[in-house]
Amino acid sequence: MNQILNKIHIIGSVGSGKSTLARTLSSRLNIPYYELDNVVWLRTPNGDVRNSQEVRDATLHTIITSDQWIVEGVHHQWVQASFEKAELIIYLDTPIWSRNYRILKRYVVERLGLKKGNYKQSLSMLKRMYQWNYQYDVRSKPEIMRLLQPFQEKLFILQDNRDIEHIGKMNVKEMNVQ
Repeated sequence: MNQILNKIHIIGSVGSGKSTLARTLSSRLNIPYYELDNVVWLRTPNGDVRNSQEVRDATLHTIITSDQWIVEGVHHQWVQASFEKAELIIYLDTPIWSRNYRILKRYVVERLGLKKGNYKQSLSMLKRMYQWNYQYDVRSKPEIMRLLQPFQEKLFILQDNRDIEHIGKMNVKEMNVQ
């Protein structure tokens, strides 16, 4: 049965392509997208300040109780309600070498001023991104897979760039979700 998809959750490691896919789908489907990093962090000219858990949870609640949304992020420990409300969950399970390349590419492009990011790029941040990336497969991925287990009927796992590009071009709005 085809259903109109208006609520999409995209999850994956740093550098997996979440933001790019969310922007692509948002543009194609005319659905607003939200980066979970911007739910966690208050962006200020003087740097990022972590929102309280109450503000974070209230912000997520506001997003997922609206009629249309795409949320994306690596965060998984506090987004259960988003998994439950999503009509489609896309898990980007890309190889570490691909994620490493994207992390480095983002760093260079933003340092050259060709694109603006959410946070100031620095060598220490680049190092942290690589550390998170290497820890992801061992620590976060098994936990995410466990959390997604109840949602198999609406879960799409994409493992390479061609899959991601393909879903970005598909008529996702009317995908067949069991």
